[in-house]
Formats: sequence, C-alpha cells, structure tokens
Amino acid sequence: MTGKPFAPACERNRGPILAVLREHFAGRRRVLEIGSGTGQHAVFFARALPQLSWQTSDRAPALPGIRAWLDEAGLPNTPPPLALDVGGVWPRATYDAVFSANTLHIMSWDEVELLFAGLPGVLVDDARLVLYGPFSYDGRHTSASNAAFDASLHAMAAHMGVRDFAMVDALARSAGLELVEDRAMPANNRCLVWVRRRASRPPVAAAPNARPRMAGPGSDRSRQRRARDGRP
Repeated sequence: MTGKPFAPACERNRGPILAVLREHFAGRRRVLEIGSGTGQHAVFFARALPQLSWQTSDRAPALPGIRAWLDEAGLPNTPPPLALDVGGVWPRATYDAVFSANTLHIMSWDEVELLFAGLPGVLVDDARLVLYGPFSYDGRHTSASNAAFDASLHAMAAHMGVRDFAMVDALARSAGLELVEDRAMPANNRCLVWVRRRASRPPVAAAPNARPRMAGPGSDRSRQRRARDGRP
C-alpha cells in the first residue's frame, strides 16, 4: 500500500456499511460517492457490488490518492474520480444512489446545507441516499466517546462538529427525501438512509367550460412525507 493514502477506520467500518448498501442499493446502477477520501471504500464496495458503477468524487487535493487506489484495483466499474466541492459545480450526470461517509462533521454547516441543496440536481426519482457517521439526537450525544470526538473536532476547527439528526433530516426533507432507515452501527455511528420520492406532477389545467367533477366517498380527493478518517 506504499504511495496510497490509508485510513484504518475505513478498514474497520467497511463491512457493516456494506451490509446496509447490499440492502438499500439493491436494484441501483449508478452511485455517486461524495467525499471519497482515500478511495478505500470505493474499491471495497465496487468490488463487492459489481452491478454498480461507483463514481468517486472529492475536492481536487484528494483525487491523486483516490486514483492510486482505483488504478491499483483496476475494476471495470470505477470511472475516474470527479473533482467535487459541494459549493462549486456539480456533475451533470444523474444517479440512482448517493453515498457519503464521515463527511458531514468535517464540513461547515453552510457546506452541509449546500450538499443537500445540490442533491436534487443529481438524484433521479426513487434514488437512495446513504450517510454514515456519528450524529447527535435532540442536542445530546449518543455516547461519551462521541461527545469527546465532537470536542476534538471543535478544537481542530470551529466549523466542524457532530451534526444533529433532526437538523440533517430537515435538510433532507427540504430536498425531497424521505427517511426510510436510521440504523445503529458499531462504535456509536449511524447509517441514515433516505429515498427520493417522485416529484408531484403539476395540476392539469381544466378545459374551457368544463364542469367540475364531484368527489365521491371513495375518490382520491376525498382520501387526501480530521475527522472523517479519524472515526471508527
């Protein structure tokens, strides 16, 4: 592994994450990984899930390390990594799945908002979003280790920190995503899974002079949701 970046945490968490992806990425074809980091996850997941085209992405300084992992693996389903800053230009391609691990707590909150603002432009209907990492609930950490980790993040940079689940879910809902699972993971982490519901169609204009239909009792109208690599 000489010459390639390496994060021990990726080796520890990849198995439990894969179990989630096997379930929620079943039937998926094109995955965008945001914040691919070292590239270790991409190689492991793309090898285990060969039906997926696994598109890595990260800020430009991380791309050489990702390329080193992809080039060594030589997998047919890992295209070259994309330069992606959530505050910059997003890919023009669309995807039926997005994955990101240990990224939200190293972004500023403004960048977290930009991430969710950008997702509708790359997600097709029924796409899945899977986020892995530590989260707090109702402003409280789920463990003493997560509280200590949050304090260490703030000590490194004021903009970093463990994110509150409710605030993240609110951003997801504003992007047209609906939570389908919040799964407990080893080392006090979580895997959050959302699905993008079909966008509602605009109402069809009534024909001129058309009479309104009355809604019967059974009608639809009457029946009217450093850090990334430092995590275990």
